[in-house]
Amino acid sequence: MKKNKSIYVTWFWPFVIPALVFFIAVIVLPFIVGVFNSFTLWRGSYYFNPLSRTRAANVFEAINGLSNYANALKDVRFLQALGYTVRYTLIAVVAINLVSLSLALCIHKMTAAIAGIFRTLFFLPNMLGGLALGYIFQFIFQVVFTDMIFSPHGIIHIEALRYMTQHSVKALFALVILTTWQSSGYMMLIYIAGLNTIPKDYYEAASIDGSSPWHTFWKITVPMLMPSFTVVLFTTLSGSFKLLDQNVALTDGNFNTRMLAYQILRTIRDSNPADYGKAQAQAVLFFILVAVITLTQVYLTKKKEIEA
Repeated sequence: MKKNKSIYVTWFWPFVIPALVFFIAVIVLPFIVGVFNSFTLWRGSYYFNPLSRTRAANVFEAINGLSNYANALKDVRFLQALGYTVRYTLIAVVAINLVSLSLALCIHKMTAAIAGIFRTLFFLPNMLGGLALGYIFQFIFQVVFTDMIFSPHGIIHIEALRYMTQHSVKALFALVILTTWQSSGYMMLIYIAGLNTIPKDYYEAASIDGSSPWHTFWKITVPMLMPSFTVVLFTTLSGSFKLLDQNVALTDGNFNTRMLAYQILRTIRDSNPADYGKAQAQAVLFFILVAVITLTQVYLTKKKEIEA
């Protein structure tokens, strides 16, 4: 036992240090620099002095306090992107969880061989990249839905399902359909893992007591699945707020469909000269928003785990 512990201690730091160095260099240091730049007039390739209205001789001359944050909160496009992202997140989180949990419950009752096939099939969409998937669904919504299936001369005429990517509300649901199809298979695996940890004795006892399937689901399955709910809700919440590739490919932010991540990217292109300081301030606000919401969700669901 002591020998195994000695080997563990000997090889722990050689394996951990490279990962730690890369994490600090790629994540921590750029984050710190980015937060500092959010308080400056940073133009990407140079710093701007707000007093002399010329290039700053050093970075400290470019500090402009909270002006970038004030400008970000006054930016109509940033506020619109925030509202659009919140609406999308509320719908997407519910949709992804309902679909993935339903799939998990169905597959959990199948035999091992059949369940393995369906797990693989439902997980495959998660392997596709966001950009590629966005362009695929753009073709589906623009050509298949609009010109073939739901057109006046198609199989069935449903005008509401045409031009899905050319209207802000329709594009919102188109994006939900895309991400639900992509993510539900991955979340399903988490729910299946949680279902497999629930002792069958609980269900047998509930059956003997005459409990209905619906009552059993709410009184046994849901409380025992709270650890899985914590993971899935955290993943879907943070992923929905950070969504970028699918938004770019599906609508390119047109028709007031910009998400927060894309708005930060576009801020640099929409300003002349490029206002990297303002974009960085938006990114910091974005980080705080996602951190507060996800940590609050984890805290609340963790309390439910303890109660269960």
